[in-house]
This record gives sequence, C-alpha cells and structure tokens, in this order.
Amino acid sequence: MNIPSTLKSAARTALLGSLAIAALGTVAAFAQEAAPAAPAAPAFTVDKGDTTWMMISTILVLLMTIPGLALFYGGLVRAKNMLSVLMQVFTITSVVMIVWVFYGYSLAFTPGNAFVGGLSKMFLAGVDVTTVSETFTKGVAIPELVFVIFQMSFACITPALIVGAFAERVKFSAVILFTILWVTFVYFPIAHMVWFWGGPSAYSDPSGLIFGFGAIDFAGGTVVHINAGIAGLVGALMIGKRIGYNKDVMAPHSMTLTMVGASLLWVGWFGFNAGSNLEANAYAVLAMVNTFVATAAAAVTWIVLETLLRGKASMLGAVSGAVTGLVAVTPAAGFAGPMGVIVLGIFATCVCYFFVSVVKNKFGYDDSLDVFGIHCIGGIIGALGTGILVNPALGGAGIVDYSTADFAAGYAGTATQLWSQFKGVLVTVLWSGIGSAILYKIVDMIVGLRPTADAEREGLDLTAHGEAAYHP
Repeated sequence: MNIPSTLKSAARTALLGSLAIAALGTVAAFAQEAAPAAPAAPAFTVDKGDTTWMMISTILVLLMTIPGLALFYGGLVRAKNMLSVLMQVFTITSVVMIVWVFYGYSLAFTPGNAFVGGLSKMFLAGVDVTTVSETFTKGVAIPELVFVIFQMSFACITPALIVGAFAERVKFSAVILFTILWVTFVYFPIAHMVWFWGGPSAYSDPSGLIFGFGAIDFAGGTVVHINAGIAGLVGALMIGKRIGYNKDVMAPHSMTLTMVGASLLWVGWFGFNAGSNLEANAYAVLAMVNTFVATAAAAVTWIVLETLLRGKASMLGAVSGAVTGLVAVTPAAGFAGPMGVIVLGIFATCVCYFFVSVVKNKFGYDDSLDVFGIHCIGGIIGALGTGILVNPALGGAGIVDYSTADFAAGYAGTATQLWSQFKGVLVTVLWSGIGSAILYKIVDMIVGLRPTADAEREGLDLTAHGEAAYHP
C-alpha cells in the first residue's frame, strides 16, 4: 500500500511531537518527584496529658462554684436566707451552661470585632471531636470541646459572685433574668476583649480590644473579679440596703460552712489559675505555686491586721484574707514569681481590709458579702500589680513576643505595661458598671428587683422557695 508522502510527513511530525510531549511530561514528573515539597502548615499536636489536666481543671472550677461559693456565701447570710443563696448560685450555674453552648462561646471566642465575637459557632456549630484550640505554644493544642467547657466554668462563676453584693434582698426571678442579660451583654464581650486572639500560629490576626492594648490577664482579674465586683456594687446601690441594716444583727449564721466553702474555693482555684495555662507544663506549676503562697500571705496578713486593730483574729477575717489573695493573684498567676505574689497578696489585703472596714462604713452602702471590697478592689490591685511583677528583673516570667522567631519573653517597661493594664481595668469598669446599671433597670421594669418588705423580713427561703434550710 502506497502512503502519500505528505501523509507520511504529517505522521512523522505528529509522532515526534507526541514523543517530545511524553518526554517532557516524564521529565516534569521526575522533576516533581525529586523537588522538595513545599513546607505544609505544622499539624497541631494534642497531648493526652494536657487534655486530662484541662478536664480536671474544669471540674475544679465547677467545685469552686458549687458547692464552694454557694457554701461560702450561704454561711455568711442569716439562716432564713441560706437556701435562697444556695438556689441562686446553683441555678445561675445551670442556666449559664445552657446559654454558653447556645451562643456564649461563639460571642466570646470567635472573630467578630474588637468588642465581641460573632455567631459562627452558635449552638456549637462546627465544634466536634475533631476540632482543636491552640494553646500558648505554637502547634500545641487541646480538643476544642475541653476549651469550651473550661471557659464555660468561668462564665458560670462570674455572675454567681455578683449575688453576694445584694444577698438577702433580691427576687429569685430578678437574679436569673439579670444573669442571662448580664452574661450576654457584659461578660461575653469582656471575655472577648481580654482573651480573644489568633493564637501563636496566627498572632497577627485581629484580637479583642483589651488584648490589643497589650494588657495581660492570666486567669480573670478583669474578666471575672473586676467585672463581677463593679456589677455587684451597682446592684447593691440600685436595690438599696437590707431592712434593718446597721440596726439589726446580721451576723453570719454559720462560719463553719463559710470556712468549708472558702476552703473549697481555694482548692478549686488551682483549676482556675493553673488551668488557665491550657497545658500541663512548668507555667502551670508556676501558677499553682503562686496560688498557694499569695493566698497564704493574704490570709496571714488579714489575721495580723485584725489582731493589731481589733485585738482578736476571726475566722471571717482569715477566709476574707484568703479570698483576697486568690483574687489578687488570679491575673498574675502565670506571669509573676512566688516572692512577687507574696508581696502582692500582702498589699492587696491591706487595701481590701481598708475598703471593707472603713470605706464601706464611711459611704454607707450595703455590699452584703463584700463583693466590691474584695473582688473588684482586689482584682484592680492584682491587674495593675501584674504589670509590675511580670518583669523578669523582679522574678517574673516576662511577656512572650509572638512576633519573634523564637517567641522570646521580654518586658516593655513598667510604665508601658502599667498603662496597658490601666486601660484594660478602665474599660472593664466602665463597660460592666454602665452596662450593669442599664440591665438592672430593665430587670426592675420587667419583674422587679426587690421582694416585698414582709417577704424580706420573713426570709427568702420560705417566701421565695417554700422551704427552710434548718428545722427545729
């Protein structure tokens, strides 16, 4: 068969072209195999030890609230109001857990703006057993679900702290409605402002407002204690004094239960402070050591002050000092050195003692269980003191600069850091103080804040809950 020369030429051209393309493709394939692959983003490492520690820490913070805080507050009120305080703390804890998983976690810990997050994780959308949250070490993470419940325990105890400021004179329905509104419009935004950032792997991502100031708060001096303390003072002022205040005897009905509650608070606080490190490493141990020694120093200081000024040391004073130390060390726990927090505990106790024993009497406000005098004032001292004691020259751990290649810890200087801390404190006081006042007014218009005078005199256990804590 004769094939035309033109066809033969076209065939040869096509064949050579195909061979050339094949050869180039083969070379390209080998080159692709031989070329080093582009470095992928490092996969997060999840350690079982970190996960276990965070689960234990979460349980410890729950222990702080129920039964710790409930018994601490319950023992400090009169017997006729014991159950009312227990019910308020217990119900607040339960309600906030539901609010948190519905939308609180999303508002606090998702991108939004500088003041509050968004609703991308509403009802925990996208959060499951495969998702993780990065810790403070690049590439190290914990399951996101354990981060969700750990932060949930903080959201539960904070509004529960508030009720101590107006214990024995508030409606149960008002407490629960106020709690839902308060965590929504005050707590979740403050948590976002202080703690939301991209993490070590995305440190340049947008962060919360107060985090952006450069303010540091290891475990909640602003988010929990200043936040709750100023809200408590506003509530005490707006609700008014207890009937018979400064006339009737309003001594704690059971210092035994108060001591038990305070001790549970101290034990649970190790989860609160050391757990805030998110990893079971040396910084968690530092926070734990500081939670021991700052609390002990503060308790001893209050005992000494009472002995010198009143002639007798009281159990109430001892536990008040311990709680003051716990509050003051909270923002500093993983940043300061042990000697520094001992000084912090002593100083905070002296100032809080003055507010509780002098300032409150001078101005005549009825902060039933000294929420403002201990939590707000102690939190402010702790937040500002953290800015000083984090200095490595004073035994502090320094502040990690995540923009450096080796994530080195440094210190910008006392004036710079104190100014950052002060701005964080100021924003918290204004946001919580103004926001709380508005919310109290709304609750008062809807359900009323205060029970009737007869109900208050009889006691809220019977009039609000139909039962008594004790029977003859």
